[in-house]
Amino acid sequence: MDRFRALLVTKGAQGQSADWTELGLADLMDGDVTVRVSHTTINYKDGLALTGKAPIVRKFPLVPGIDFAGTVTQSSHPGFQAGDDVILNGWGVGETHHGGYSQMARVKGDWLVKRPAGFSKAQTMAIGTAGYTAMLAVLALEQNGVAPGKGPILVTGAAGGVGSVAVAVLAKLGYQVIASTGRPEEADFLKSLGATEILPRSDLSGPARPLGKERWAGAIDVAGSHTLANAIAQTRYGGCVAACGLAQGMDLASSVAPFILRGITLAGIDSVMAPKAKREAAWARLSSDLPTDKLDALTATRPLADVTALAPDIVDGKVRGRVVLTVD
Repeated sequence: MDRFRALLVTKGAQGQSADWTELGLADLMDGDVTVRVSHTTINYKDGLALTGKAPIVRKFPLVPGIDFAGTVTQSSHPGFQAGDDVILNGWGVGETHHGGYSQMARVKGDWLVKRPAGFSKAQTMAIGTAGYTAMLAVLALEQNGVAPGKGPILVTGAAGGVGSVAVAVLAKLGYQVIASTGRPEEADFLKSLGATEILPRSDLSGPARPLGKERWAGAIDVAGSHTLANAIAQTRYGGCVAACGLAQGMDLASSVAPFILRGITLAGIDSVMAPKAKREAAWARLSSDLPTDKLDALTATRPLADVTALAPDIVDGKVRGRVVLTVD
């Protein structure tokens, strides 16, 4: 495909804009693997990039989209050959390197992971960075000794992309899940994924005390700010909180008390620059620990042309679960 369609973000005197345009292979950036993109998705970070509400795009003009799945058409990388199905998450793609909102992509082969046999290309984008991040967070809880028998796990932003996958995975692994959400109408949806208790977002969104009642053995937090501070303050002795988002804010008005009096661990989750071995481990665990029926239940499918309309909704927390975008 010498000519193809892509969404191009530009910046001028009037600010940032995103427009569909036709590009050629020569317009792609450097890389040793060229991919025919079949599916992509929209994450919270993509919503910020498209709406311009945060400086996610740092090089203009740029094709956004931090995830994609597709088939290799050309490769000089020893690990990939034409015909391989691959997925990409992060690595600055959609931020400083042309991303997945395009029919074609060219990237470094070291950034790619081969599609796990247990998932279709569409299902890998139903997971996307959000679901892969959720798995990294679950792994962090396990690595810090938070087993199912230690007590319940709090998941904030539970009806969103990271949260919904985290709920489904944790439930499959035998954890009791407390799902926090600002959308009470999603209670039945969250219980269908395996949540045993629904907690209103308002219970966690105000200023936190230095120490609160010990309520959960661990937490996966997508919000930051007061929500993260409350999650930490109410974690049981020896527990772990995995922080992977900033939907409420980047601030953290917390105290050292939970760390030195209860031995709490705060684990930061970076999905963008995680080394390849860690990515492959996360995808392998997703293959075994994310029920595909639950994945399909939390996923909607839309054409890529809808992505600009979806962007403000995902930033405002109005998108349930995950959205797969079909490129053709």
